[in-house]
Amino acid sequence: MIDGVLVLAAGKSTRIEARSHGLPKPLLEVVGKPIIGHTLDWLAGYGIRAVWVNLHYKPEAIQAALGDGGQSGVAVRYSVEPEILGTAGAWKQLEREWRGTSLVVYGDNLTRFDLRRFREAHRESGAVVTAALFDPAVHVNTGIAGGYAVLDAARRVQRFVEGGAPQEGSALVDAGVYLLERAAVKWVADGYQDFGRDVLPRVAGVRALGGDVLGPEGFCLGLGSPASV
Repeated sequence: MIDGVLVLAAGKSTRIEARSHGLPKPLLEVVGKPIIGHTLDWLAGYGIRAVWVNLHYKPEAIQAALGDGGQSGVAVRYSVEPEILGTAGAWKQLEREWRGTSLVVYGDNLTRFDLRRFREAHRESGAVVTAALFDPAVHVNTGIAGGYAVLDAARRVQRFVEGGAPQEGSALVDAGVYLLERAAVKWVADGYQDFGRDVLPRVAGVRALGGDVLGPEGFCLGLGSPASV
């Protein structure tokens, strides 16, 4: 069971401003609907009925597009950040809301895979955090320049590196979807914290980071550059 969900939507979209013209990335449309709207539909399809959405850049635009979430069948609550906290800082700010296992999803990626199987893999591994991973040679993707992971036979991440070229043996890429236990908060420092650059490498360093590779039907379409829009 997933006890809480955070959809990340606070970023400034600076890397694709030439295409977004100042619109927050989660509001860019795919087949007539904002990316974040597709994400809420995906979550609703797995029985999720309430989510948090964090806001910083043009919060009123995202609130106007999503409202209370009724159009997707998901109740939306907002966590506004006057100073942006980063992906992990946003999760920590809502620490009191996470009573058990929480799910974090990047709101500017169009991602699909089996969330039930992902939850089961996390539960079986006993990891404190599990990251969804894709293989760029297998899964449809837009060349996301995210974190790279090396998995062992027990599906624990031996090494996690954010950005740059893949390290030796690290063909798997962070899909921007995580399951976290409450204990993960001890690896999130105060202030601005990013999952990929700050938190996941720390958790991997103590052998508490699990990795689950998307099924062959999964995909991860991110908008990291104008060429990917």
